[in-house]
Amino acid sequence: MTIWPGKRPKILFSARRNSGHPSFAGGPAKGGTKYKKMPELPEVETIARGLRSLLQNRCIDRVDLVSAGCVQSDPRAFVDLLPGQSILDVCRRGKLLLFHLSAGLCLASHLKMTGKFLLFPPEKREIDIHDRCVVHLDNASSLVFKDQRKFGYLWLMPWDELMTWPFFAQLGPEPLEMSEDDFVSRLHTRRATIKSLLLDQTCIAGIGNIYADESLHLAGIHPQAPGDTLSREKLSSLYHSLHQVLNLALEAGGSSFRDYVDGLGRPGSYQDTFLVYGRRGQACRNCGSGLEKIQVAGRTSIFCPCCQPRNPFTIAQEQC
Repeated sequence: MTIWPGKRPKILFSARRNSGHPSFAGGPAKGGTKYKKMPELPEVETIARGLRSLLQNRCIDRVDLVSAGCVQSDPRAFVDLLPGQSILDVCRRGKLLLFHLSAGLCLASHLKMTGKFLLFPPEKREIDIHDRCVVHLDNASSLVFKDQRKFGYLWLMPWDELMTWPFFAQLGPEPLEMSEDDFVSRLHTRRATIKSLLLDQTCIAGIGNIYADESLHLAGIHPQAPGDTLSREKLSSLYHSLHQVLNLALEAGGSSFRDYVDGLGRPGSYQDTFLVYGRRGQACRNCGSGLEKIQVAGRTSIFCPCCQPRNPFTIAQEQC
């Protein structure tokens, strides 16, 4: 028996298959909106991989929208258009989770700080006050979007509109798909700090505070070093360090502290091996020095002053 803690939220909109579909209304606002970027690439990719095998070719039977505020397209069209759609694929771009639907539609989601998708088997759903949207599938399972802080969002749009949505269209290349030459070329002439460049989603997509700090420490680069002061050799080291960190995080199912779990409710474990992130004042695992905290690009950055010296910066010896 499932019990709501406190007063059960009212379902604002609900629709089943064959209930009559209006034409699509709404779409991404031009120019996009600035959002905090959490979770990061490994967490969103882990969710996508886990849900893909379980949701592919499943048909959406009914949608219950508990909180219309989580839908940034037209809420009424959202619940009327989804029933009857088949889920063709679940994938990721940057920090966006994308559900590729039949009839040329895409359901895009940004989880923000506390958003999560959980898949419940028939009659096993755990209902709570943080449920924002419930997607009932044709096998009686339920995909639930939960979000305690209500920063996450859902957006239903035609697939071709996704391609022209400024936020999506301006995303930089995927770090695990870039060549080393492309990576170095993108950073070698930029005057911004290397940490801010890694966080810039138009430069490289999917990297956030955790994996920027971890990869910079592994490469021995100070987070405040301007990109154009780093040698190609140093940037190549960062490229390989970033790949190493992201791949290890993917193997560990991402990093869990606070809210992140995958689509089946399983936490990640990469946080158990953090080199610097969240370890201010603790000993560097490499040299034993105390880790320090600074602000870079408005974000807290943890680094080792010995392994990642501030001055002098590594001066570029080559020209682009």
